[in-house]
Amino acid sequence: MNVELLVGKAKQVCDNRGARFTPIREKVFRLLASKQGGVGAYDLLEELKVTETSAKPATVYRALDFLAELGFIHKIESTNAFMLCQHFDHHHPVQLLICDKCGQVDELHSSVLSHELNALAAEHGFVVSAQTIEAHGRCEKCKD
Repeated sequence: MNVELLVGKAKQVCDNRGARFTPIREKVFRLLASKQGGVGAYDLLEELKVTETSAKPATVYRALDFLAELGFIHKIESTNAFMLCQHFDHHHPVQLLICDKCGQVDELHSSVLSHELNALAAEHGFVVSAQTIEAHGRCEKCKD
């Protein structure tokens, strides 16, 4: 999806929720929107410093916390990276396919997997409040 369309959609979500889409938050959002796969916070910081010379790690982490809270991004726990969710206008189950060779990340939304996980958890008396499933391997381009 076009970065400008995503930014417009994000601004609308913020307006609807009474949240402030500050210039720094928008810049971090745009940086993530321009990437394929996950990006580390310090890599984002270095890119942000091109236009925001006084940016510090806390600047990026505060922006990432905001973006995650609104569902705009996913944190890839296994690689400590972040990626933009292009479907942030609605709640959905998330499964990530992470290529260990090139770093590409594909986002899936299987309600079947989510339902199965919730059912198995319920059998153990557990209630799932959030779930992101990460699968590592090789993408189509890197599998050989």
